[in-house]
Amino acid sequence: MMYSRTRDIEDRQGTCLRVSISTRPHGALVSLERRDQPHRPCAQLSLYGAEILSGFLMSARLSAPHPMPDEETDTPHPARFRLDCAGEARVVIEQDERFPLAIGAQLWDRLYAELCLVIAHGRARSEAGDRYNPVGVLH
Repeated sequence: MMYSRTRDIEDRQGTCLRVSISTRPHGALVSLERRDQPHRPCAQLSLYGAEILSGFLMSARLSAPHPMPDEETDTPHPARFRLDCAGEARVVIEQDERFPLAIGAQLWDRLYAELCLVIAHGRARSEAGDRYNPVGVLH
């Protein structure tokens, strides 16, 4: 049984970041996409990458406007996370040949909370395999 979940995080200026998770036999895939930009930059992360991003967001929140070291993840979806403090503070996710995905500070708290939920769903699905029923566990 496949599982998917999609949520949009928006702010008053029209910024829209779509956060989705889909589980497959080989593991969970977390996707982030800037829906408000014409070229729609995106990043795809494993649960490990999503966990690193959530920690990086909290560290960036505590560090900005001062710089901090970059973080990198390896396979299955390698990514580099960096804090850009030139102008408005933003976390930038770079992956291979993709256009970098920038996430402004105004979305960090809501993205952090959303990643907590996404990671929990992904872990539960991975641990339970095909037996996982996200509605059934609530009753």
